[in-house]
Amino acid sequence: MPVIAPWSASRPARLPSQARDADGTMAAGTTVAGTTVDHLTETYQAHYRSLLGLAALLLDDTASCEDVVQEAFIRVHSARRRVREPEKTLAYLRQTVVNLSRSTLRRRILGLKLLSKPMPDMASAEEGAYARIEQDELKKALRKLQRRQREVLVLRYFADMTESQVAETLGISLGSVKAYGSRGIAALRVAMEAPA
Repeated sequence: MPVIAPWSASRPARLPSQARDADGTMAAGTTVAGTTVDHLTETYQAHYRSLLGLAALLLDDTASCEDVVQEAFIRVHSARRRVREPEKTLAYLRQTVVNLSRSTLRRRILGLKLLSKPMPDMASAEEGAYARIEQDELKKALRKLQRRQREVLVLRYFADMTESQVAETLGISLGSVKAYGSRGIAALRVAMEAPA
């Protein structure tokens, strides 16, 4: 994707949907309890490039920036009756560009997370057998620990709890969690290093 600079001087496209009367003529000069279509058109012509530059600071490709700015103008055009003070139109547009840019980035991040991850290199049958033996030895060594040491280690390292969470779960002090954990790890080391 081509990267654009915030000062990109892309030519403004036409204002997307403009209000028309029932007979199809432009209702440009009419005020409809808010920002007029004329004012919005003037804002578009005067500030399109600066809004494109704002989007370029948040996004990384020209097409997305242009889409975001166009969508911002469409939304402001649709909500122009709610913009009571015409001088706030530009501020409303800037905020809309920022919000739409954030949404675009969130969708990209979500898309990347949902992409299937490549399969890791498969372990050989021999490696799998050694890993299985080590797991079995670890389980046997864990069973030989004192009950409280075993509980602390299982919750801390297998359930991935913090020391505070382990203390709360077991109803013991944080100091006790640290002591049982330290003694349990020492006992596991001895058991795992002992000849079978």
